[in-house]
Amino acid sequence: MTLTELKYIVMLAKEQHFGRAADACHVSQPTLSVAVKKLEEELGAAIFERSKSAVYITPLGQQIVDQAERVMEQANVIKELASSGQNQLKGPIKVGAIYTIAPYLFPHMIPFLHQHTQGMPLIIEENLTENLRPKLRNGELDAIIVALPFREPDVVTQPIYEEEFVVLMPKGHNWTKLTHIETSQLSTDNLLILGKGHCFSDQVTEACPILNEDEYDTARTIVNGSSLETIRYMVSSGLGVTVLPKSAATNINSDLLEIRPFAHPAPKRTVALAWRASFPRPQAIDALSQSIRDAYQHFPV
Repeated sequence: MTLTELKYIVMLAKEQHFGRAADACHVSQPTLSVAVKKLEEELGAAIFERSKSAVYITPLGQQIVDQAERVMEQANVIKELASSGQNQLKGPIKVGAIYTIAPYLFPHMIPFLHQHTQGMPLIIEENLTENLRPKLRNGELDAIIVALPFREPDVVTQPIYEEEFVVLMPKGHNWTKLTHIETSQLSTDNLLILGKGHCFSDQVTEACPILNEDEYDTARTIVNGSSLETIRYMVSSGLGVTVLPKSAATNINSDLLEIRPFAHPAPKRTVALAWRASFPRPQAIDALSQSIRDAYQHFPV
């Protein structure tokens, strides 16, 4: 049994397709297939059930894959321990962030991080919270930037900053006559929000309880995408209004769009940094945390 074989079964369980799993592991499909079969023979257990069109993980296979992920995580810890004895800021740090944070935070954060660490290599990724979570656990990412609430065993979560929400509307909209928007008003216009899987949409509906399920068809347009920028363009076309985190409401075209704050108390979110408790480079985490704080203080207002 090797770490490479464990990596193959973890990826195959994720992709449920030999071709895609092989591509993700940068090997040929026969190489991956032979390695998986060899591991199953060594263990004397069927990890996967195969058909002509799909691959399914068996109940016992799921337990094996779960343990394989833990083994890979600990193997990464060994590698990190070895490198941390030299210089904790020398090796690359892999950071993920949710879609509604990454494009607005990273451009400001990265220069500060390079300044604090004398150019520590950085690998970044945008994704949904539900996809960042397992990547953090298995070592594909070293830290992730998410919105609270976020709970995960053996993971440290540190709140960094709070960010208020604002309302974005087309130029000439009736609400532009107002100085502040009440949350109750959001049910009176077509509200454009991201689809399921985006915690930001959940936070909007939680902050505005009048947007209940009965109004899902009449008061909202659901945009099943990852980009708030798409929604911004839709608002500028006059298709409705939207709610944005304040950092996403910068550099707008004032000829087409206007922004209004919410009336007190304004809905808001808490942005946090999360990392494995076993991650052996605390200096890198400290530098990342400080860089996020520095970036937030320099957000355009």
